[in-house]
Parts: sequence; C-alpha cells; structure tokens
Amino acid sequence: MLDVSILIVSWNVSALLAQCLESVIAAPVSLDESQPNSLQAEIIVVDSASADNTVQMLCQRFPQVRLIVQSENVGFTRSNNIALKEARGRYLLLLNPDTQIAADAITNMVAYLDQHPAVGIVGPHTLNDDGSTQSTRRRFPNFWIGLFESTWLQPYAPKSLLNYYYVTDGTAPHETMEVDWVQGSAMMARREVYEQIGGLDEGYIMYSEELDWCKRAKNAGWRVVFLGEAKIIHYGGKSSEQAVARSHILFQQSKLRYFRKYHGWLTAQALRLFLLLNYLFQLAIEVGKTILGHKRTMRRERIHAYWQVLRSGLRVS
Repeated sequence: MLDVSILIVSWNVSALLAQCLESVIAAPVSLDESQPNSLQAEIIVVDSASADNTVQMLCQRFPQVRLIVQSENVGFTRSNNIALKEARGRYLLLLNPDTQIAADAITNMVAYLDQHPAVGIVGPHTLNDDGSTQSTRRRFPNFWIGLFESTWLQPYAPKSLLNYYYVTDGTAPHETMEVDWVQGSAMMARREVYEQIGGLDEGYIMYSEELDWCKRAKNAGWRVVFLGEAKIIHYGGKSSEQAVARSHILFQQSKLRYFRKYHGWLTAQALRLFLLLNYLFQLAIEVGKTILGHKRTMRRERIHAYWQVLRSGLRVS
C-alpha cells in the first residue's frame, strides 16, 4: 500500500493547479513505486468539466498525475468522493488546487499520524499569500456562530464568541493542538477513518463538508489535530469566485444542512429565516445605493447575487 494519496478536485483553475502540483512534486515524496525506501505517494486529480485548458495542461506537464475527467460538474464533495474511492494510500490528503505546500508539509503530517495512532485527521498551519495565518483551527459552531458567521453581522459579534470559535486562545499558530475541525483546503485522514465513517456527505455540494467529516470522525472516537509545523499557502476561493450567487447559496445551504443534521429541524429553520432576512436587508441596501448612483456596476452584481439567494429560499434537501 502507498503511504499517501494526494487528492485534488479542480474546476477552471489551471494556473493555480499547476503551481500546486509543482509544490507537491518538489516535496520529499516519491511518485515512483520502484523506490521502496522513500515515502510513496500518488496524485489523483478529478477535473469537474473545466472549460479552460486544465486537462491539456495536466496531460502535457504532469503525466505522473492520475487524471479523472468528469463530463459535467458534479460538485466539489462528490468529486472528492470519486478520488477517495480510487485512492490507494494509507493516508488520504484532500488538497485544494489553490494551495502550495511547504517542502516538508506532507512528510510532517504523515510522521505525526504515524506517531499518534489515536489521531484520525490532521490539518496544517495555513497561510494567506501575504504570509498571515488563516483561521483554520476551529471548534464546532453553535447557533450563535450560525447567526453571525459570514453575514453582515459578523463584525459586530461578541469578540469572545469568535475567539472561542476560531480558537484564538493564545496558542501560537506554529504550535500543535487538538481542535474540533480543520479547514478542508488541506486535510489528511487515515484510511481507517474513511473506512469507518465513509466519504464526505454528498448532501453538501460545496462548503461545510470538512466540518461534517471531522464531526463524524470525532463522534466515532478519533481525534482531530491542527499541526502547526506543517505549512501550506492557500489562495482561497478561486473556483467559487467564478459563480458568486451560487457560492452564496451553497455556503448557506451547507450551513443549514449541518445545523439540521446535528442541532435539529427547528434550529435549522430558525437560522434559515434569519439568513433570508439578512439577505433581504442587504438587497435593500444595495438597491438604495444603486439609486444614489454609488458604484452601480458593483451594486447590480450584488443585487443579482442576493436576489438569486432569496429566490432559492435556501432550502436544504
């Protein structure tokens, strides 16, 4: 069995994917199974019907990558599950295409899991492209986090609430600590975790799928750890930027699915009503600013996005 399977889902981000793969190939892992004394790895890329030159680029520049081409965009979560089913590694690294890994990030994660058999999932210290730290070590969200996170109210949320959720407890970002969940931009799991709890919940088309996976892993008795010594750069949101309204809808629907699944129907419905009122309020503000002639092109784009969210009703399947 290989040591690690590196699984990447890509959609119309050819240049970023190439950078990501270059950083993986530069790492001290071997993609050649004839070298038994090195860390054995494979790379699987699932392309979700990209309209750019992704497939051609991969075939020409990265023949060592196993490419699985989808004829339609089946969603981020389902595409990851396709990769998971094909993976042969004892460890499974879900990696976003808009990332670059430090040379020793993969080996550090593998070594930590080798040394800590009770840990089921690890996530690295994730940096923005300016070197600042992303808030990827988190506790499970409660109802109040659901109200504030990624709404216009977030800047007004109690500092103590956000500090608790994002685990800003004074622990330095380069330190290792146990958390509830880690961001899915880079997340390594044991094969045993996958075999025990299954793949990602495909009810989450995109967003919150890693939150749910970590929740299920912890419910099954596994620990989840933020590994500060393993570093990656995450550029963030490059695929979702191509479909703004859909990204809003999927993000909030995923949030609601999580709350319905773990906090009950009534809680999810209360949160859904609040979120719809939030988007209605934002829509009214953008309409008012458009009437006043303030940055009309940008306002029209926002009006379109918020209207699409309201039309969706944020209904969860």
